[in-house]
Amino acid sequence: MERFEQRLARIAATTEQALRDLLPPVATNPIAAPMHHAVLNGGKRLRAYLAVESAALFGLDVVNTAAAIEAMHAYSLVHDDLPCMDDDDLRRGKPTVHVQWDEATAVLAGDALQTLAFEILADPLTSANASVRIKLVADLARASGASGMVLGQVQDIAAETADAPLTLDQITELQANKTGALIEWSACSGATLAQEDAGPLAAYSAALGRAFQIQDDVLDVVGDAKLAGKRLQKDAEAGKATFVSILGLEAAQQQARSLVDQACDALSVYESRAEPLRQVAQFVISRNS
Repeated sequence: MERFEQRLARIAATTEQALRDLLPPVATNPIAAPMHHAVLNGGKRLRAYLAVESAALFGLDVVNTAAAIEAMHAYSLVHDDLPCMDDDDLRRGKPTVHVQWDEATAVLAGDALQTLAFEILADPLTSANASVRIKLVADLARASGASGMVLGQVQDIAAETADAPLTLDQITELQANKTGALIEWSACSGATLAQEDAGPLAAYSAALGRAFQIQDDVLDVVGDAKLAGKRLQKDAEAGKATFVSILGLEAAQQQARSLVDQACDALSVYESRAEPLRQVAQFVISRNS
């Protein structure tokens, strides 16, 4: 079997090429350059990997769903970095869009990337079945909107000025919305394309998303800012509760490992075909950025 690192890099390269083909040309469109900067600026492409490998479970070779989720994810990061949100100057070691250009351009570039995601999913090249395309669009709208990622961001902002730090249950809910919803869409998109039961993949991605966020919290405490390509320890500086601040570093790491075990167990129905998804679950808690 192809080594995980090679597989991840190959899917990232394929996804980025698809995005280059789908993005507006820089030479003729004034919003194109910041869009390119935001979505072609590196990154692990974990959501793209999940989209591709979940489809492969059902014998499908896809790239459009991977490109769509990366466009949506990039939009969320552009807006998350704005001064009115997390106020970050660096993303993946490079200036954020509002720093490289200005705030208005960043807002518009993010808007354009979000709508590009839906445009990609609505294209018949994504699926010849119109009902499948409608479900992909509707599911992504829910995952990214007021019942998912946007809700999580609102909860996160509210936590900064709350009278008391969030409880563990509240943090779990916040992160399931802010981070987990797009991870779940990615992992379930293959079943949607194949018109198969997404239940096992939903259980897998719920555990994976939480493990991913715990590792993010761990890296915010013990990580290397150069490897991360962004400022660390922001939550501690803001006095915000995290999985690490509530559970402690060692217990948080243990819970992340337990969640990965749960995620892998949820894939048992797919037997050896799901090995690439098991591998990415292990990677999520071993990564250093």
